Amino acid sequence: MFSVRLMMKIALLGVSLGLSGCDGITDDLLPSGDDIRQTVEAGTSGTQVGQIPPDFSVLDTLGNSRGLYDELTRSTGVVLYFTMWCPICETHMSHMRAEVMPQFPAVQFFLVDFVSGSVAASRAAQVSNKYEDIDTLVDSNQALLSLYQASMGTTVVIDSAGNIVRMNEDYKDSVKLVETLQALP
Repeated sequence: MFSVRLMMKIALLGVSLGLSGCDGITDDLLPSGDDIRQTVEAGTSGTQVGQIPPDFSVLDTLGNSRGLYDELTRSTGVVLYFTMWCPICETHMSHMRAEVMPQFPAVQFFLVDFVSGSVAASRAAQVSNKYEDIDTLVDSNQALLSLYQASMGTTVVIDSAGNIVRMNEDYKDSVKLVETLQALP
C-alpha cells in the first residue's frame, strides 16, 4: 500500500511533467493584451486586417448563391459571424441583432454556419434558433472557416472597397464592432 507521502510525490511529479510540456504557459496565464499578429502589407490578398479577402461563393439557407463582392456592391460593408448555434453564439447573435444591426441598416450581416453541413440542416438550425431574419451562409465544407482562419464567434468586417477593416477576431461585446462599423466609408 502506498503511503500518503509517496502518493503526493507521484502526483507532484505528474503535475510537473504535465506542465513541462506547456512551454510558454505563463503567457497564457498573464497575457499582455498586445496584438502579436504579424504585420501584413495593406492591399495584399489575404484574410487579415488591412488585406483584400478573396471572393467566395456559398449557398445561403434558402439555396441562393451568395458571393462576397456581389454583396459589397449592395452594401457599405459585410459582417461575417461564424456560429455553431451554441448558447455562447446565441448570446452574441442576439446582442448583435438587437443592439448592432439596427444601427447599421446599410451593412449586410451574415451568420456563417460551419457545423450543420447542408442547406437543409443549416436552415433547420436557423429556424429552430429563430434567426430567419438574418441571412445565413452554409459553409458545408468549412471553406470559409478555413479561409478566414475562424472559429466559433469569429467576426470579420469587410468594407465596400473589399478590405478587411480593423476587425477579424472573436466577438467579445459590441464595442469594437460598432466602432469598426461607424468608421466604414
